[in-house]
Amino acid sequence: MIAAYQAVSGRQVAPVAEFQLHGGGRAPDGECGALYAACQIVPEAAARLRAGFAAEAGATRCRPLKRERRFPCTDCVGLAAELLAGSTASPPPASPLSSSS
Repeated sequence: MIAAYQAVSGRQVAPVAEFQLHGGGRAPDGECGALYAACQIVPEAAARLRAGFAAEAGATRCRPLKRERRFPCTDCVGLAAELLAGSTASPPPASPLSSSS
């Protein structure tokens, strides 16, 4: 998640090796590693990312996703990336016609 984001955005967030330690349910509180990484990229949108992820996947923690929901890692990464893309989209520039003169 971090490596792909950094490659696409050109923005250096953190060393990828630091986040590799959080995969496979090893993120804090057992959170999905892809979701955890997305929340670290845009911490101001973390609550919205978690809510969107839970609404779509049915959980935010790795163990329930794998055992109860049968939501594979590839789907988790895809969903986290999709939610992240929606959270980091830049707003369109203001039109010069909309500014007051």
